[in-house]
Amino acid sequence: MIYRIITVIIIILLLELYFYNSVTTLLKNSTEGKKKKVKWIYLSFTILLFAYIIFAIIIPFKDWPKVIRIYLSSFIFIVTISKLIGCIFLLFDDLFRLFKLVKSSLKGILKLQVKSGDDQYEKISRQKFFSIAGLIVSSFTFAPLLYGMIKGAFNYRVKTEKIYFPNLPKSFKGLKILQISDIHTGSFVSDTPLKNAVEIIAAQKADIIFFTGDLVNDKTEEAYPFMEVLSQIKAPMGVYSILGNHDYGDYPRWDSKEEKIENFNQMLQTHKKLGWKLLRNEHVVLERGNEKIALIGVENWGGKLGFPKYGNIDKAIAGTEDYIFKILMSHDPTHWDMKIKEYYPDIDITFSGHTHGMQFGVEIPGFRWSPSQYIFKQWAGLYKHNSQYLYVNRGLGFLGYAGRVGISPEITLIELT
Repeated sequence: MIYRIITVIIIILLLELYFYNSVTTLLKNSTEGKKKKVKWIYLSFTILLFAYIIFAIIIPFKDWPKVIRIYLSSFIFIVTISKLIGCIFLLFDDLFRLFKLVKSSLKGILKLQVKSGDDQYEKISRQKFFSIAGLIVSSFTFAPLLYGMIKGAFNYRVKTEKIYFPNLPKSFKGLKILQISDIHTGSFVSDTPLKNAVEIIAAQKADIIFFTGDLVNDKTEEAYPFMEVLSQIKAPMGVYSILGNHDYGDYPRWDSKEEKIENFNQMLQTHKKLGWKLLRNEHVVLERGNEKIALIGVENWGGKLGFPKYGNIDKAIAGTEDYIFKILMSHDPTHWDMKIKEYYPDIDITFSGHTHGMQFGVEIPGFRWSPSQYIFKQWAGLYKHNSQYLYVNRGLGFLGYAGRVGISPEITLIELT
């Protein structure tokens, strides 16, 4: 463990020194006062970074004040990742220089002195060019990520879809389903954003509401400060929920097996206190007029990255054979991709979450991109396979990085027709 920590510290230190080289390059012709000021600003952040690492080693991260845990960590992350991306340009310049040096050496024409002032001028200009490019790219990385923390994390958007099903019972025509997912209450330091989200949810006047998992980050107690707000989420036909991979308490360390079991029991009670009907590998019958459809809910079933497989679709779907229309709630979209669409063609539409759209990407008319697409085949929005549909909600909250860039927190409204 200690060797791993030392390795990380050395890598970060090298990154800091390497990036600082580009800063000093641009300050060569500046006044001593300006150089000193920039130096201390840069050094202050480096000290903050290493103080953060040292405190994380000494004091368990879970014992830190929540606001520092979430926002200081995110700020340090975006500065570090911005520098890392900027260093790519500096590395390119250094590799170019190394290539020229090796090439010259092999030809036997390497000379120690510079031939003319013009050559020296060209050398400095090239170095400055890559230094400027590195700093610009770092700035263009840092600015959106910082904006994503300040504004993007709570920029709730309503996504609407109208989907046609030939086998939908007539009584359910026009049924409005509202979906929310991945609230991650452990990432909120105030209930104000969630109050705004609940107001938007209420304004949609949905017939029924689905919550597709990840109420917390690690422990059930994270949801307690937000119970009053979340309990206001209501719909005429009820609120139905399932569990996500973060809801089982699999990620934190527990003092005993019994403590983890108690945490999970508290999670089950929390859904009940919120007035949400939690579906655990089971189904319920939804009735409208004189017609009925089946709503199926499974526990988490992850097909990638070692996510847990608690879901049992066979158990959940048993007894639904006579219903001509079936809706499934399954947290992880890989479940639909790897199991549902191939082996359960009678499930008409599946609602999932989990991916968050990686909280970073670009979504404009005619073009979508996110790092999430390199992990999940279905990562955000509506998908179709033959006559089956999948909707992947982008999530209401956030995890890790306390922000969103290009992938807004989502409230989904789907109308069946």
